[in-house]
Amino acid sequence: MQKKIKKSFSLLMAVAFVMQGWMLEIGQVFAASPGDVVINEVAWAGSSDSANDEWIELYNNSNQMVNLAGWVIEDDGVPGYKLSGNIAAHGYFLLERNENAVSNITADQLITAISLANSGDSLVLKDPGGAIIDKVNGGGGAWYAGDGTGKATMERIDPAAKDDVVSNWATAKVGNGSKSSVGSAIIGTPHGANSNYAGASGGPEVRFDSAKIDVNGGAQTVNVSVYVDNALDLYAYGFEIDYPTNLLSFQSAQEAAFLKADGTATAFNAALKNNSEGSLVVGNARLLNPPKGLDGSGKLFNLTFKIVGTDGLSGDLGFGGSSFIANSEGDQAAKFSPAVIKINSAETVGPVTNLKIAEGEKRYSLKLSWDADSGGTTSYIVKRKMIGGNFVTLGTVTGVDFVDEDAVNGGGKLVPGITYQYEIIAMKNNVQSAVTSISGKETRGLVGDNDRSDSVNGRDIENLARSFGSDSADEQYNPLVDTNFDGIIDGKDLMDIGANFGTTY
Repeated sequence: MQKKIKKSFSLLMAVAFVMQGWMLEIGQVFAASPGDVVINEVAWAGSSDSANDEWIELYNNSNQMVNLAGWVIEDDGVPGYKLSGNIAAHGYFLLERNENAVSNITADQLITAISLANSGDSLVLKDPGGAIIDKVNGGGGAWYAGDGTGKATMERIDPAAKDDVVSNWATAKVGNGSKSSVGSAIIGTPHGANSNYAGASGGPEVRFDSAKIDVNGGAQTVNVSVYVDNALDLYAYGFEIDYPTNLLSFQSAQEAAFLKADGTATAFNAALKNNSEGSLVVGNARLLNPPKGLDGSGKLFNLTFKIVGTDGLSGDLGFGGSSFIANSEGDQAAKFSPAVIKINSAETVGPVTNLKIAEGEKRYSLKLSWDADSGGTTSYIVKRKMIGGNFVTLGTVTGVDFVDEDAVNGGGKLVPGITYQYEIIAMKNNVQSAVTSISGKETRGLVGDNDRSDSVNGRDIENLARSFGSDSADEQYNPLVDTNFDGIIDGKDLMDIGANFGTTY
């Protein structure tokens, strides 16, 4: 449970007076209670790059920003680490021995005096008045957790638990994408929720599709989604998503429905950090004032990456230290779960064979059919060439035929005598085959019968008039009226009506 910081006023007055146009205000001063700020993670073993890559992370359990000016961390009774700066509500504060100890996260404070013995130290966090706010390994002796060989950090399991007990500490299980001084992956989670985090049971968790994402080596792209589970009053989020550049190249980001599920407008943005591959910055907020969030679980956004790695490579997807979620009042504690992405052996899919096209059973329809391959193809993508030359997907089917007719979303609206071109692509495990193309035309029906009434008459003239002068990009454009399929409703289409006017089918 997170406890709100007590507003005890060591200076309990706000004096305001106006004298010759000057105003002086003396504000509130907040004092922290034990457990409001805790030592949350300790990299006492350094990293695989250097024993000097030591750092200490603090976490603010309270709902208020805390000014750390005058605070100290005593190391084996010596107040050697003097603190300064502000730690945000439910925020992290990273103390680094050298700026490259965590090379891809800027230290909140640089303390070159940090020196943590591998045999164990006693760490005590005190406020300016000398009150003990938190302590770790207070009795001295060996560290509660961490790994001097594998260089994994020592993580607090529940940051809200006040007692200095070994049972509330564990060795980090995975990293969050952070790098040490020479670029090696840190087994730990600087500036982010610990990999062993178990506070606020049932609380919010931000995660990828799964902890392990397998990609077929033959695929050109991979889609990765980010979800939130057990959200409580979720109002905004900001993530720094780190990904391996030897495997992936960022292509695009698309907002999913969760944050705007009730129709509220949102402000979604995504961009590469400093326009460089490897770290993606994503942010969003509900455009409501006063703020109001949403509860529940769901997808936040989708990411598309180009596959640039080869078979057998793997790497980490993680949430960087600046990642946060916020409710209507401010930041809230959450678990950020990383993932491992792996490129498996390449799989190839052969193109469809014996592709045929014929008029369908109903007028104004074309039926495509093909032979299934023997390689276990799971689905087929059907595309049609539109005005302007682009191919648009009409559907994805698991069978070996497809009928293009008026009922097809984005398709149909076939005009007699026009030749239409189609593409069929076989798919298996997100791997696509080469394209197989075919063309055909519908010969039945009447050219100019744009209302499908089996008669060319005044209604068809009216329909043309309502679309006259529009092109394929306009809302008024009607593909049934564009009888010569040139992308504009004009006199040529009127001539087609005139040539068949009064004719019935």
